[in-house]
Amino acid sequence: MDTDRRLLIVEDDDAFGMALSRSFERRGYKVKRAAGLPEMQALLLEHRPQFAVVDLKLAAGASGLSCVQLLHAHDSLMVIVVLTGYASIATAVEAIKLGARHYLAKPANTDDIEEAFARAQGDAAVGLTARQTSIKTLEWEHIHEAIAAADFNISEAARRLGMHRRTLARKLEKQHVK
Repeated sequence: MDTDRRLLIVEDDDAFGMALSRSFERRGYKVKRAAGLPEMQALLLEHRPQFAVVDLKLAAGASGLSCVQLLHAHDSLMVIVVLTGYASIATAVEAIKLGARHYLAKPANTDDIEEAFARAQGDAAVGLTARQTSIKTLEWEHIHEAIAAADFNISEAARRLGMHRRTLARKLEKQHVK
């Protein structure tokens, strides 16, 4: 791999962002961090990263998908990995469509992310499971689709789902989603 590996981390959780930065710096990456889209845009004026790690859900309900789209437009060869505690099929598909190479559910560590950076192609040998999708899984994916469609605005997502905001908040709490 190139000795001048430049990485941009877009993560609003300061403790996690710092830990990730230190871990990648120990592996020889030159790391810059941004907490959201405006800060990321400012960094792109002076920093031309080859790799990016983007959190799906940023502060104030902002979507990391906007960051993925801008990063891909900035440099279509940049290797982008999306991290999320909100793993769902809908957001994974959108992240890939917008230019991410991989989509990893948290907790993901530096090894997982670096492996995702290195894997340029999909793996057709991945085994298919015969397990049927449960009603709870379908409900959870439907909730995630609504949340993503509402740009992570919980009140708007609840309205679209036809449920009270507190009900949706309780469902998210049960799944330990921050």
